[in-house]
Amino acid sequence: MTQDTMHAIKKIQPKPGLDWIAQAPLPEVGARDVLIQVTHAGICGTDRHIYEWDQWSAGRIPLGITIGHEFVGRVAKTGSSVVRTRVGERVTAEGHIVCGKCEPCRSGRGHICESVQIIGVDRDGCFAEFVAVPEENVWPINPAIPDRIAAIFDPIGNAMHTVMAAGVSGRSVLITGVGIIGLMAVAIARAAGAGTIIVTDVERHRLELARQLGADITFFANDPDWPAAVRKATNNQGPQVLLEMSGKSGAIQDGFKALRSGGTAALLGTPSRPVEIDLSRDVVFKGITILGINGRLMYETWFQVESFLLSGRVDFSPIVTHEIAFADFEQGFKKMQSGDAIKVVMTVATK
Repeated sequence: MTQDTMHAIKKIQPKPGLDWIAQAPLPEVGARDVLIQVTHAGICGTDRHIYEWDQWSAGRIPLGITIGHEFVGRVAKTGSSVVRTRVGERVTAEGHIVCGKCEPCRSGRGHICESVQIIGVDRDGCFAEFVAVPEENVWPINPAIPDRIAAIFDPIGNAMHTVMAAGVSGRSVLITGVGIIGLMAVAIARAAGAGTIIVTDVERHRLELARQLGADITFFANDPDWPAAVRKATNNQGPQVLLEMSGKSGAIQDGFKALRSGGTAALLGTPSRPVEIDLSRDVVFKGITILGINGRLMYETWFQVESFLLSGRVDFSPIVTHEIAFADFEQGFKKMQSGDAIKVVMTVATK
Protein backbone atom coordinates (compact mmCIF):
# COMPACT_ATOMS: atom_id res chain seq x y z
CA MET A 1 0.00 0.00 0.00
CA THR A 2 1.32 3.43 -0.95
CA GLN A 3 0.72 6.72 0.82
CA ASP A 4 -2.09 7.47 -1.67
CA THR A 5 -4.07 4.30 -0.99
CA MET A 6 -5.63 2.52 1.97
CA HIS A 7 -7.36 -0.67 3.07
CA ALA A 8 -11.15 -0.54 2.83
CA ILE A 9 -14.17 -2.85 2.97
CA LYS A 10 -16.38 -2.31 -0.04
CA LYS A 11 -19.54 -3.72 -1.58
CA ILE A 12 -18.41 -4.63 -5.08
CA GLN A 13 -20.62 -7.52 -6.16
CA PRO A 14 -24.46 -7.82 -6.06
CA LYS A 15 -24.47 -10.87 -3.79
CA PRO A 16 -23.85 -11.75 -0.12
CA GLY A 17 -20.42 -10.86 1.23
CA LEU A 18 -18.05 -7.90 1.21
CA ASP A 19 -14.72 -7.20 -0.47
CA TRP A 20 -11.39 -6.42 1.23
CA ILE A 21 -9.63 -3.83 -0.93
CA ALA A 22 -5.91 -3.40 -0.26
CA GLN A 23 -5.34 -0.34 -2.45
CA ALA A 24 -8.44 1.80 -2.32
CA PRO A 25 -7.86 5.48 -3.13
CA LEU A 26 -7.76 7.91 -0.22
CA PRO A 27 -10.88 10.09 0.10
CA GLU A 28 -10.77 13.50 -1.54
CA VAL A 29 -10.74 16.39 0.94
CA GLY A 30 -12.70 19.47 -0.04
CA ALA A 31 -12.29 22.95 1.40
CA ARG A 32 -14.84 22.30 4.18
CA ASP A 33 -13.94 18.64 4.73
CA VAL A 34 -12.04 16.85 7.49
CA LEU A 35 -10.02 13.70 6.78
CA ILE A 36 -10.16 11.30 9.74
CA GLN A 37 -7.89 8.33 10.32
CA VAL A 38 -10.26 5.69 11.65
CA THR A 39 -9.02 3.87 14.76
CA HIS A 40 -12.15 1.90 15.68
CA ALA A 41 -15.38 1.09 13.83
CA GLY A 42 -18.57 -0.63 14.94
CA ILE A 43 -20.48 -3.15 12.85
CA CYS A 44 -24.12 -2.12 12.64
CA GLY A 45 -27.32 -3.93 11.73
CA THR A 46 -27.36 -1.89 8.53
CA ASP A 47 -23.90 -3.23 7.67
CA ARG A 48 -25.22 -6.74 8.21
CA HIS A 49 -28.09 -6.07 5.80
CA ILE A 50 -25.51 -5.01 3.20
CA TYR A 51 -23.31 -8.02 3.97
CA GLU A 52 -26.26 -10.36 3.48
CA TRP A 53 -27.47 -8.38 0.45
CA ASP A 54 -31.15 -8.51 1.34
CA GLN A 55 -33.98 -6.86 -0.57
CA TRP A 56 -33.48 -3.47 1.07
CA SER A 57 -29.74 -3.44 0.34
CA ALA A 58 -30.16 -4.49 -3.27
CA GLY A 59 -32.53 -1.59 -3.83
CA ARG A 60 -30.54 1.06 -1.96
CA ILE A 61 -26.78 0.42 -1.85
CA PRO A 62 -24.63 1.54 -4.83
CA LEU A 63 -22.04 -1.05 -5.80
CA GLY A 64 -18.45 0.03 -5.20
CA ILE A 65 -19.24 1.91 -1.99
CA THR A 66 -17.15 1.71 1.17
CA ILE A 67 -19.62 0.75 3.90
CA GLY A 68 -19.73 1.56 7.62
CA HIS A 69 -20.95 4.57 9.62
CA GLU A 70 -19.95 3.99 13.26
CA PHE A 71 -16.42 5.05 14.16
CA VAL A 72 -13.93 7.04 16.15
CA GLY A 73 -10.56 8.29 14.96
CA ARG A 74 -8.11 11.17 14.79
CA VAL A 75 -8.07 14.10 12.41
CA ALA A 76 -5.37 13.57 9.78
CA LYS A 77 -5.99 16.56 7.50
CA THR A 78 -8.32 19.54 7.20
CA GLY A 79 -9.57 21.46 4.20
CA SER A 80 -8.55 25.05 3.55
CA SER A 81 -11.82 26.48 4.92
CA VAL A 82 -12.04 24.37 8.10
CA VAL A 83 -12.07 26.71 11.11
CA ARG A 84 -12.46 24.79 14.40
CA THR A 85 -11.19 21.22 13.87
CA ARG A 86 -7.51 20.53 14.46
CA VAL A 87 -5.18 17.82 13.18
CA GLY A 88 -4.69 15.16 15.85
CA GLU A 89 -8.05 15.78 17.50
CA ARG A 90 -9.98 12.65 18.55
CA VAL A 91 -13.39 12.71 16.90
CA THR A 92 -16.37 10.83 15.56
CA ALA A 93 -19.00 12.19 13.16
CA GLU A 94 -22.73 12.45 12.58
CA GLY A 95 -23.31 10.15 9.62
CA HIS A 96 -26.13 12.11 7.99
CA ILE A 97 -24.78 14.64 5.51
CA VAL A 98 -27.53 17.20 5.00
CA CYS A 99 -28.14 19.88 2.38
CA GLY A 100 -28.85 22.77 4.77
CA LYS A 101 -31.30 24.25 2.26
CA CYS A 102 -34.55 22.28 2.45
CA GLU A 103 -37.39 23.14 4.86
CA PRO A 104 -36.51 20.44 7.44
CA CYS A 105 -32.89 21.62 7.53
CA ARG A 106 -33.80 25.28 7.82
CA SER A 107 -36.34 24.58 10.58
CA GLY A 108 -33.92 22.66 12.80
CA ARG A 109 -34.83 19.15 11.63
CA GLY A 110 -31.79 18.24 9.60
CA HIS A 111 -32.11 14.57 10.65
CA ILE A 112 -35.00 14.31 8.14
CA CYS A 113 -33.33 16.34 5.37
CA GLU A 114 -35.07 15.83 2.02
CA SER A 115 -31.78 15.03 0.24
CA VAL A 116 -29.74 13.47 3.05
CA GLN A 117 -26.71 11.34 2.26
CA ILE A 118 -25.70 8.71 4.81
CA ILE A 119 -22.08 7.67 5.03
CA GLY A 120 -21.64 3.99 4.30
CA VAL A 121 -25.00 3.90 2.54
CA ASP A 122 -25.14 6.75 0.00
CA ARG A 123 -21.48 7.79 0.07
CA ASP A 124 -18.22 6.17 1.17
CA GLY A 125 -18.16 5.28 4.84
CA CYS A 126 -15.79 4.44 7.67
CA PHE A 127 -14.84 0.79 7.07
CA ALA A 128 -11.55 2.11 5.81
CA GLU A 129 -8.35 3.54 7.19
CA PHE A 130 -9.56 7.05 6.36
CA VAL A 131 -12.94 8.74 5.91
CA ALA A 132 -13.77 12.32 4.89
CA VAL A 133 -16.76 14.25 6.25
CA PRO A 134 -17.83 17.91 6.31
CA GLU A 135 -16.56 19.80 9.35
CA GLU A 136 -20.15 20.45 10.45
CA ASN A 137 -20.54 16.72 11.06
CA VAL A 138 -17.41 16.29 13.18
CA TRP A 139 -17.97 15.63 16.90
CA PRO A 140 -15.00 15.87 19.32
CA ILE A 141 -14.79 13.00 21.81
CA ASN A 142 -14.20 13.67 25.49
CA PRO A 143 -11.01 11.94 26.72
CA ALA A 144 -12.97 10.16 29.47
CA ILE A 145 -14.96 8.16 26.91
CA PRO A 146 -13.14 4.96 25.78
CA ASP A 147 -12.69 4.11 22.11
CA ARG A 148 -15.04 1.10 22.13
CA ILE A 149 -17.87 3.39 23.30
CA ALA A 150 -16.89 6.45 21.26
CA ALA A 151 -17.03 4.24 18.16
CA ILE A 152 -20.74 3.56 18.71
CA PHE A 153 -22.07 7.05 19.41
CA ASP A 154 -24.25 6.64 16.30
CA PRO A 155 -26.46 3.77 17.55
CA ILE A 156 -26.43 5.13 21.10
CA GLY A 157 -27.84 8.31 19.57
CA ASN A 158 -30.63 6.36 17.86
CA ALA A 159 -31.59 4.77 21.17
CA MET A 160 -31.35 8.11 22.99
CA HIS A 161 -33.55 9.87 20.42
CA THR A 162 -36.20 7.13 20.65
CA VAL A 163 -36.31 7.11 24.45
CA MET A 164 -36.28 10.89 24.85
CA ALA A 165 -38.93 11.48 22.17
CA ALA A 166 -41.30 9.10 23.96
CA GLY A 167 -41.00 10.78 27.36
CA VAL A 168 -40.44 7.67 29.49
CA SER A 169 -39.82 9.30 32.88
CA GLY A 170 -42.19 7.84 35.47
CA ARG A 171 -44.01 5.75 32.86
CA SER A 172 -44.15 2.01 32.20
CA VAL A 173 -42.22 1.05 29.06
CA LEU A 174 -42.39 -1.88 26.66
CA ILE A 175 -39.37 -2.41 24.38
CA THR A 176 -39.98 -4.88 21.56
CA GLY A 177 -36.67 -6.24 20.29
CA VAL A 178 -33.52 -5.97 22.38
CA GLY A 179 -30.82 -6.20 19.78
CA ILE A 180 -28.03 -3.64 19.95
CA ILE A 181 -30.16 -0.49 20.00
CA GLY A 182 -32.94 -2.06 22.04
CA LEU A 183 -30.44 -2.98 24.76
CA MET A 184 -29.08 0.55 24.70
CA ALA A 185 -32.64 1.83 25.07
CA VAL A 186 -33.10 -0.30 28.20
CA ALA A 187 -30.12 1.35 29.90
CA ILE A 188 -31.13 4.85 28.77
CA ALA A 189 -34.77 4.42 29.82
CA ARG A 190 -33.68 3.24 33.26
CA ALA A 191 -31.30 6.21 33.60
CA ALA A 192 -34.04 8.57 32.38
CA GLY A 193 -36.36 7.54 35.20
CA ALA A 194 -38.70 5.07 33.52
CA GLY A 195 -41.04 3.05 35.70
CA THR A 196 -41.47 -0.66 34.96
CA ILE A 197 -39.43 -1.69 31.91
CA ILE A 198 -40.67 -4.74 30.01
CA VAL A 199 -38.81 -6.22 27.03
CA THR A 200 -39.44 -8.91 24.43
CA ASP A 201 -37.04 -10.81 22.19
CA VAL A 202 -36.53 -14.28 20.74
CA GLU A 203 -33.01 -14.76 22.16
CA ARG A 204 -32.55 -15.83 25.79
CA HIS A 205 -29.09 -14.26 26.18
CA ARG A 206 -30.43 -10.90 24.98
CA LEU A 207 -33.23 -11.04 27.52
CA GLU A 208 -30.70 -11.85 30.24
CA LEU A 209 -28.51 -8.93 29.19
CA ALA A 210 -31.56 -6.67 29.16
CA ARG A 211 -32.16 -7.54 32.81
CA GLN A 212 -28.53 -6.75 33.57
CA LEU A 213 -28.98 -3.33 31.96
CA GLY A 214 -32.15 -2.49 33.88
CA ALA A 215 -35.20 -4.35 32.50
CA ASP A 216 -37.70 -5.52 35.12
CA ILE A 217 -39.71 -8.11 33.16
CA THR A 218 -38.81 -10.15 30.07
CA PHE A 219 -40.89 -12.21 27.65
CA PHE A 220 -40.03 -14.41 24.70
CA ALA A 221 -41.43 -12.73 21.60
CA ASN A 222 -42.49 -16.07 20.09
CA ASP A 223 -44.87 -16.70 23.01
CA PRO A 224 -48.33 -15.78 21.62
CA ASP A 225 -49.59 -14.94 25.12
CA TRP A 226 -47.05 -12.22 25.92
CA PRO A 227 -49.25 -9.20 25.02
CA ALA A 228 -51.87 -10.36 27.52
CA ALA A 229 -49.15 -11.02 30.12
CA VAL A 230 -47.74 -7.52 29.59
CA ARG A 231 -51.14 -5.95 30.13
CA LYS A 232 -51.58 -8.01 33.29
CA ALA A 233 -48.19 -6.84 34.55
CA THR A 234 -49.27 -3.20 34.12
CA ASN A 235 -52.51 -3.20 36.15
CA ASN A 236 -54.42 -4.75 33.25
CA GLN A 237 -54.04 -1.52 31.28
CA GLY A 238 -50.90 -2.07 29.20
CA PRO A 239 -47.64 -0.12 29.17
CA GLN A 240 -47.77 3.63 28.71
CA VAL A 241 -44.90 3.68 26.21
CA LEU A 242 -43.94 1.32 23.39
CA LEU A 243 -40.40 1.53 22.00
CA GLU A 244 -40.41 -0.64 18.87
CA MET A 245 -36.85 -1.63 17.97
CA SER A 246 -37.24 -4.91 16.07
CA GLY A 247 -38.79 -3.95 12.76
CA LYS A 248 -40.62 -7.29 12.81
CA SER A 249 -44.27 -7.24 11.75
CA GLY A 250 -45.39 -9.56 14.54
CA ALA A 251 -43.64 -7.52 17.22
CA ILE A 252 -45.13 -4.30 15.87
CA GLN A 253 -48.65 -5.73 15.78
CA ASP A 254 -48.36 -7.28 19.24
CA GLY A 255 -46.80 -4.11 20.63
CA PHE A 256 -49.77 -2.04 19.49
CA LYS A 257 -52.15 -4.60 21.00
CA ALA A 258 -50.36 -4.42 24.35
CA LEU A 259 -50.07 -0.62 24.50
CA ARG A 260 -52.64 1.04 26.74
CA SER A 261 -55.21 3.56 25.55
CA GLY A 262 -53.66 7.01 25.33
CA GLY A 263 -50.17 5.55 25.17
CA THR A 264 -47.21 6.59 23.04
CA ALA A 265 -45.51 4.40 20.44
CA ALA A 266 -42.03 5.38 19.23
CA LEU A 267 -41.05 3.34 16.18
CA LEU A 268 -37.37 2.99 15.28
CA GLY A 269 -37.19 -0.55 13.85
CA THR A 270 -37.34 -0.68 10.06
CA PRO A 271 -39.52 -3.45 8.58
CA SER A 272 -38.25 -5.20 5.45
CA ARG A 273 -41.76 -5.16 3.99
CA PRO A 274 -45.09 -3.36 4.59
CA VAL A 275 -46.79 -4.12 7.92
CA GLU A 276 -50.56 -4.48 8.34
CA ILE A 277 -51.97 -2.72 11.42
CA ASP A 278 -55.58 -2.55 12.63
CA LEU A 279 -55.72 1.24 12.73
CA SER A 280 -59.29 1.41 14.06
CA ARG A 281 -58.71 -0.97 16.98
CA ASP A 282 -55.08 -0.26 17.90
CA VAL A 283 -54.64 3.41 17.01
CA VAL A 284 -57.79 5.46 16.44
CA PHE A 285 -60.07 4.11 19.16
CA LYS A 286 -57.19 3.78 21.63
CA GLY A 287 -56.16 7.39 21.03
CA ILE A 288 -52.45 6.60 20.93
CA THR A 289 -49.63 8.83 19.69
CA ILE A 290 -47.25 7.37 17.10
CA LEU A 291 -43.74 8.80 16.69
CA GLY A 292 -41.61 7.88 13.69
CA ILE A 293 -37.97 7.98 14.80
CA ASN A 294 -35.28 8.61 12.21
CA GLY A 295 -31.64 8.88 13.24
CA ARG A 296 -30.70 11.49 15.82
CA LEU A 297 -31.56 15.12 16.45
CA MET A 298 -28.66 17.19 15.12
CA TYR A 299 -27.17 17.92 17.52
CA GLU A 300 -29.33 17.83 20.61
CA THR A 301 -29.09 14.04 20.84
CA TRP A 302 -25.28 14.14 20.67
CA PHE A 303 -25.14 16.41 23.72
CA GLN A 304 -27.53 14.08 25.55
CA VAL A 305 -25.40 11.01 24.79
CA GLU A 306 -22.26 12.77 25.96
CA SER A 307 -23.97 13.96 29.16
CA PHE A 308 -25.31 10.50 30.05
CA LEU A 309 -21.91 8.88 29.45
CA LEU A 310 -19.86 11.44 31.38
CA SER A 311 -22.28 11.40 34.32
CA GLY A 312 -21.92 7.64 34.67
CA ARG A 313 -25.67 7.14 34.33
CA VAL A 314 -25.24 4.48 31.66
CA ASP A 315 -22.67 1.78 30.98
CA PHE A 316 -22.78 0.19 27.53
CA SER A 317 -19.68 -1.96 28.03
CA PRO A 318 -21.71 -5.20 28.38
CA ILE A 319 -23.19 -4.58 24.92
CA VAL A 320 -19.76 -4.50 23.21
CA THR A 321 -19.23 -8.25 23.32
CA HIS A 322 -16.42 -8.58 20.75
CA GLU A 323 -13.43 -6.47 19.70
CA ILE A 324 -11.61 -7.74 16.60
CA ALA A 325 -8.96 -6.69 14.09
CA PHE A 326 -10.07 -4.81 10.97
CA ALA A 327 -8.91 -7.59 8.64
CA ASP A 328 -11.04 -10.10 10.58
CA PHE A 329 -14.30 -8.38 9.64
CA GLU A 330 -15.76 -11.62 8.24
CA GLN A 331 -15.47 -13.14 11.70
CA GLY A 332 -17.41 -10.23 13.14
CA PHE A 333 -20.30 -10.62 10.70
CA LYS A 334 -20.41 -14.38 11.24
CA LYS A 335 -20.58 -13.90 15.02
CA MET A 336 -23.47 -11.47 14.57
CA GLN A 337 -25.30 -13.91 12.31
CA SER A 338 -24.84 -16.79 14.74
CA GLY A 339 -26.05 -14.74 17.68
CA ASP A 340 -22.74 -15.06 19.53
CA ALA A 341 -22.11 -11.32 19.35
CA ILE A 342 -24.20 -8.29 20.23
CA LYS A 343 -22.00 -5.34 19.23
CA VAL A 344 -18.70 -5.93 17.40
CA VAL A 345 -16.07 -3.17 17.33
CA MET A 346 -13.12 -3.45 14.94
CA THR A 347 -9.68 -1.97 15.60
CA VAL A 348 -8.77 -0.29 12.33
CA ALA A 349 -5.56 1.51 13.30
CA THR A 350 -3.46 1.79 16.42
CA LYS A 351 -2.99 5.22 17.98
